[in-house]
Amino acid sequence: MAFLVDAASYFDTFAMAAARAERSILMACWDIDSRIKLFEEKKRKGLPDRLFDLLNYVVKKQKSLHVNILEWDFAVIYAAERELFPVFKLPWRKNKRIDFRLDDNHPLGGCHHQKIVVIDDSVAFSGGIDLTRNRWDTPEHIPKDPRRVDSSGNPYGPFHDVQMAVDGDAAATLGELFRTRWLRATGEKLEAPGSVLHDPWPPELQADLEKVDIAVVRTDPEHHNREAVREVETLYLDAIAAAERFIYLENQYLTSFSVGKALAENLNHSEGPEIVIVLRVDSGWLEEATMGALRARLLSHLREADVHGRLRIYYPEVPGLDGDAVNVHAKVMTADATLVRVGSSNLSNRSMGVDTECDLAFESSGKKYIENGIMAFQSRLLGEHLGVTADEASHAVEAEKSLIRGIERLKGAGRTLLPFPEEEIPWTTDLIFDSPVDPVEPMDFNKLFEELVPGDVAENSSHNLRWFILLLLALLGLAAAWRWTPLSDWLDREAMAAAGAYLKNHAASPLIILSAYVAGSLVMFPVTLLILATAFTFGPVNGIIYSLTGCLLASAANYGIGHWLGKDRVSRLSGSRVNRLSRRLARHGVLTVGTVRIIPIAPFTIVNLVAGASKIRFMDFLMGTVLGMSPGIIVITLFEHQIEAAIKDPGPGSFALLAGLAAVILSGILMIKSKFLQKDSSHKK
Repeated sequence: MAFLVDAASYFDTFAMAAARAERSILMACWDIDSRIKLFEEKKRKGLPDRLFDLLNYVVKKQKSLHVNILEWDFAVIYAAERELFPVFKLPWRKNKRIDFRLDDNHPLGGCHHQKIVVIDDSVAFSGGIDLTRNRWDTPEHIPKDPRRVDSSGNPYGPFHDVQMAVDGDAAATLGELFRTRWLRATGEKLEAPGSVLHDPWPPELQADLEKVDIAVVRTDPEHHNREAVREVETLYLDAIAAAERFIYLENQYLTSFSVGKALAENLNHSEGPEIVIVLRVDSGWLEEATMGALRARLLSHLREADVHGRLRIYYPEVPGLDGDAVNVHAKVMTADATLVRVGSSNLSNRSMGVDTECDLAFESSGKKYIENGIMAFQSRLLGEHLGVTADEASHAVEAEKSLIRGIERLKGAGRTLLPFPEEEIPWTTDLIFDSPVDPVEPMDFNKLFEELVPGDVAENSSHNLRWFILLLLALLGLAAAWRWTPLSDWLDREAMAAAGAYLKNHAASPLIILSAYVAGSLVMFPVTLLILATAFTFGPVNGIIYSLTGCLLASAANYGIGHWLGKDRVSRLSGSRVNRLSRRLARHGVLTVGTVRIIPIAPFTIVNLVAGASKIRFMDFLMGTVLGMSPGIIVITLFEHQIEAAIKDPGPGSFALLAGLAAVILSGILMIKSKFLQKDSSHKK
């Protein structure tokens, strides 16, 4: 096996191996781009430098060679970041022996995240690197490297990742894994390539270790009656629990509940391993708006658990990047010099059970030469990040008899590892309806439909009912968009303040703000933020009037849409909690509508639509809306100065007052929840 650190090494090695292929090249990927350059020169040993040109060249040269490419049938949110050819399967149609397919055989909300290439079942590559754009880089991560440009000539920032090359049984096993996925995706069975005349392992690639048993470690979610495989999570948890001296992690994300809990438990022990984690900082808008907030929470928990000072969290610093940062995309773990893993799995919930993942791992089994190989790999990584040689990194750790002290000894003013910042959790995070951006388990559409529509309703459902469900799902998607797409820029406090200042002195401000509530509800704009913005802009008296009137108008509009779409047949939509309350609406009317408003069961618009589709009387619905929303609106409006102060300049005093208000509101919610939900449950029993 060999460690290929950073994509320049992997792309070059892949090209050399592909040129030696005789029977098959199998490629499973999260993303692929036919236009990328694989190496710096226009040609290397007569090989074209672009991915498609290379594959086309080797297929024409070797008449028995077939290339099978399986790419994730990606979500539309990634379309702007990808090559558009998958829509038309171009340019792959130019050669009949290059078979490109999109793979949508995954659970709702999941993706195919494996990055596997297998050549003749004799050599294989697996890790964190896709053959796609914005990946190529060298370990030097040179600022403004003219070679680091995409296929359109646009520069991108430095990128750090790792791939592993293997041969023998490990390569053959990865070939079987690919063929299983191909069968699932296409219904077509691929035969194993059989024996070949020449070993495709490139002579230029020096092995880091030989005679090692490689484990293929998978996540394969439950889907279409397939049992779930959670080897990725199991190995992480076992390795963390077993480590005694040190754990070294490099990863793109750190949001996994199970991994976070395991690390925290380890840190709580009076004796245990040092834990060093290298993460990326300042990633793109999508990651920062979603996974960044989740990471901030988990890191805060880990820092609290580090009562014995054994945790260090870093990010790589390279001088001269002018605002850019090294994109740490690697998924690497070493422990005690006895275990190493390199793969596609992030330290996220979805990598543990929702996305398909593939890591490669091996342990030393007491063999000193394997332990030396693991430590040499770790030293290469530390040397890269700290701007020193691998030998210098190794000597520092050995001399200090500590991974943390070795790193601290080598840190300097230039290229180095810096402490990961203690991030603020965005103030909008808890005000916006949650979306399964990092789910623990896969979501099944049929189960979701059954949850939204009880069996007796579903059996008699009409075409209108299905459209109603699709509308609800679309609205939930819009709710997610306000949180995790560029639309979230509109939720910025400065942007909302500027809009408020404009409205405050506008002659038509009452009409504009009331229209905003109605329009906002139709696109799932967070109503809590509208209330806050109204309070900040118009003060207590007008703020209460505008907010309550706007909520009533929006509720009435949504109610009418729900009544028109769903009518009587969908009186028990939106899950068990709303179902139980809905059964009480006919008996308790106004009071129970108020309960639905107070208890955070579903987003504002969803509640309105479900109410309109049920048998709730319109006047009861409006009166209940006034009853349920008035307390929150009044509290937010009367204390808008304290809330605004806490948002602009968080301090102990502001938050003490807000904590008291939150406690009062929460107590009221729990009392109402206990009175109405538990009593209904007892009545049902």
